[in-house]
This record gives sequence, structure tokens and C-alpha cells, in this order.
Amino acid sequence: QAQPVESGGGLVQAGGSLRLSCTASIRIVSTNILEWYRQLPGKQRELVATLTPDSTNYVDSVKGRFTISRDNAKNTWYLQMNSLKSEDTAVYYCNAREGLIRLFRWGQGTQVTVSS
Repeated sequence: QAQPVESGGGLVQAGGSLRLSCTASIRIVSTNILEWYRQLPGKQRELVATLTPDSTNYVDSVKGRFTISRDNAKNTWYLQMNSLKSEDTAVYYCNAREGLIRLFRWGQGTQVTVSS
């Protein structure tokens, strides 16, 4: 099973911005549901943002601050994160589905650290 590559994480001050990228080694198509997750140490992975063919959805804690988008030509999707808070600190992962079928095994993730 293919593995996506996440990038763009780093250390940023509270109130700052980062843009995460997720690049797939296989072609993504418009019917794929694209996702971003995050995970804190010792915690379960949390679904943060979803991009379907018709809509975007976000967990309440990031609404109005994060934006998920895609570039099919580059097999890449993004998570623009603005007004970052210390509680956004986590390892961020991406994945995709076709219906209920997950398309990728989990990658290494990218660390986001927000200093207050």
C-alpha cells in the first residue's frame, strides 16, 4: 500500500501560520476524500479536516483557522493553518479514502510545534 509524504511542519509562535503539504505517490482523483489528522503523544489520532468532492469539514477547534485544499495535478493536498495556538501542537498526518476504503498506510507525519 502506498504511503503519502507529509511536509511543512515546524516551530512557530502562537498566532503564526504554517502550510502543510501531503503528496501521494499514486494519482488522486476528484472522488477521493482527502483528510488531515493530528496526534498528541499518548492520545488517539484526531480527524482535523476533510475534503470531499462537495464539501469541507473541520473539527470545531480549528474552524475558521484551518483550510484544506487540493491540487490534483500535483497529487497533493494542503492544510493551511492560521492563528495557530499552543493546543495545535501535534504530529500531523494525511490520508485519503475512496468511500470507506483507506487508500494509504500511515506516513511519518510532520511535527507542528506552537510556542506560546
